[in-house]
Amino acid sequence: MSNEVDIAVAAWHEDGRWTLAELPSAHDLAHIIDALKSQRTNGGAIALLAIDEEFFMLIRVLGAHISMFLSDITCAFDYEAAAEFIELADLPFPDEDDEPMPTGHLDILADLGMNHMEISALCDDAELFPDEQLDAIATRLGFGEEFRKLLNL
Repeated sequence: MSNEVDIAVAAWHEDGRWTLAELPSAHDLAHIIDALKSQRTNGGAIALLAIDEEFFMLIRVLGAHISMFLSDITCAFDYEAAAEFIELADLPFPDEDDEPMPTGHLDILADLGMNHMEISALCDDAELFPDEQLDAIATRLGFGEEFRKLLNL
């Protein structure tokens, strides 16, 4: 697994605009959650994570509430970060015969204007890589240009 294809970005909305920062790793979810908690804003903070061109995760901290979304539950078989996600989100581990499908809080971004149907459609699009899916999410939320600039996409 190469870190060159991993994406770890935190985004938060304050003073009427989005602010973005790269996170040190997409693999240490506990550290990511702590970093998001340190951003005390009205809209909370969101982590946009992509691992090894295989899947993406969204983590949102809003006050004391933590919401988590994983684009493909079956990635928990092959990726420690996805397995850690399943554990932290208190979800049942997938069965060997489970189909790839999103899991977690499907409406994680609904109050920001992106509902579960839009996120599910991105997950279902086999033509898109996780970085492209995250770019589409960032664009939909209003910080696509900043996201691409930060990551040199």
